[in-house]
Amino acid sequence: MPLRPEIGIIGLMPDAWGDRWMVRTHVMTRLGRYFNVLWMNPARNWREIWQARTDPTERETSVLPGFSVYSPEPWLPAFYRPAWLANLSFRQRLRRARRLLEARGCKKIVLYLWLPRFASALSSIPHDLSCYHLEDDYSFSEVELPLDPAESRLLAAVDLPFMLSPATFEKKGGLNPATSFVPGGVDYAAYTHPHPEPADLIRIPRPRIGYSGNIKKQLDWPLIDHLITCHPEWSFVFLGPQDPTEGIAEAVRVLTGRQNVHFLGPKTTTEIPHYPQHFDVCIMPYTSNGYTKFIYPLKLHEYLAAGRPTVGTPIRSLVDFAEVIALPRTFDEWSAAIAEGLTPAANTPERCAARRAVARQFEWDDVVRGIASTIVQRLGTDTVDSAAG
Repeated sequence: MPLRPEIGIIGLMPDAWGDRWMVRTHVMTRLGRYFNVLWMNPARNWREIWQARTDPTERETSVLPGFSVYSPEPWLPAFYRPAWLANLSFRQRLRRARRLLEARGCKKIVLYLWLPRFASALSSIPHDLSCYHLEDDYSFSEVELPLDPAESRLLAAVDLPFMLSPATFEKKGGLNPATSFVPGGVDYAAYTHPHPEPADLIRIPRPRIGYSGNIKKQLDWPLIDHLITCHPEWSFVFLGPQDPTEGIAEAVRVLTGRQNVHFLGPKTTTEIPHYPQHFDVCIMPYTSNGYTKFIYPLKLHEYLAAGRPTVGTPIRSLVDFAEVIALPRTFDEWSAAIAEGLTPAANTPERCAARRAVARQFEWDDVVRGIASTIVQRLGTDTVDSAAG
């Protein structure tokens, strides 16, 4: 039972509920400790409904106490035109979600938007509060662009904007005085708990230079190639799924042929924390451009919670952690930083504890408790119970 069951949250999500844990997954599931949360899956395209051979009817599914998933009924599909039909179907899905929460006894309804395209929800159904959680630069441009007018209007219109990265907050936070900077978090216990060495890691010689996350174009592939070529004595381990972006498959294919390179593929949410603590140095080798300026890598706190020496590109979200991670700029500085991370001096109990102490400040439970407190305060009700969880 949530602490404040009279408050219901409709989470307008860009993707269907699944086993990929991202910022929105961590936030929405934990908000279920405080409120009745409904994760609203994207509606199926009307063509998919029409062509389905089996009955595609979906129902509300309870996943965790206080947290459930609503998959829109087949008679409320997504249309793209005409606009009036698309808007009508969208409004009906929102009304259905609201009724589901009201059936649980919710008296106050909060709209929680995760993409700018959901802005029309603000005028679609009655609600008591609106939130927009901005976790990315949705232009995905490598060159920083001016403020997007549509997103600017949304940020000014919602009651509570939450922003993931410091660069985003610095650029867009002034559009709404109620904006909060909400950094990414970590499941601290999962990454600090000692785990046996995974079977596919045991066979890889040390020292292991490890990366955990999506294999994507935002990584600095020339830098990675340089490090791999210049340091055959180091094993480079990449953990995570490959993005379907053009060129990534070829880059992986070329590097896979190197004797000191190991791509271990995607892992489940419960498996991922078993790996960083068995890397010798953890890396975040991003390109530095107009897009990565606005990202906030969750792996930052995961690496630190594992206690491992960490090296990253000096993008905006990482520079505030320069006391516990190395931020080289040139290829040679990267080699030197990784080499320093392999020394006994970088791996003392005191250095490990300092990294973990920083990560502990970003425990997901604490991050989301702050969001919940902000919501109830804006609704004008009592504060949430700080002992929750």
